[in-house]
Amino acid sequence: MNIAILTGSNRHAATSTQLAAIVGQLITQKGHTVMLHDLFEHPLPFYSPDGIDHDHAAVQQLQQSMLKADGIVLATPEYHGSVSGVLKNALDYLGQDHFRGKAVLSMCSSGGAVGTSSLLQLQAIVRNLHGVNAPEWVSVGGAQRNELAHGLTEYENGGQPIIDRIHRATISFLALAASVRANE
Repeated sequence: MNIAILTGSNRHAATSTQLAAIVGQLITQKGHTVMLHDLFEHPLPFYSPDGIDHDHAAVQQLQQSMLKADGIVLATPEYHGSVSGVLKNALDYLGQDHFRGKAVLSMCSSGGAVGTSSLLQLQAIVRNLHGVNAPEWVSVGGAQRNELAHGLTEYENGGQPIIDRIHRATISFLALAASVRANE
């Protein structure tokens, strides 16, 4: 399967982007193709419904990748209890044609204990785009966020609880994506 991963931070070495990289590696190890869109590396212009900048190279690349995707992973930092503006801007360039009938895994990194608010908002966006929300999500916050930022091996158990949660959610997402794809 082709899996598109969209990282919603415009910060270098963001923990949400590190989280997406871990998931991308796991998906690749399972034999799938990953198309990573890092909004820090490839920023998009501000969305305009008037079609301004819709022919921008990064916008075109994102849209084509999402059309080809069998499943989508969205990763965001949580800012003020919400998704990042950078991710929301990218999602505004996409529509139902990009999400309809595709499994979507939502993930976030929060400065607080958990990022539930941003994940709930992502799931509402996915529903409105007619995507299929994965039943599990990944939220990394507080001390676990620090573990990702500083390298999992520095911490007790080598960050195994985080890795286990990421692994479970990713495997569940891949199974959902395969099931949805098989029923097309």
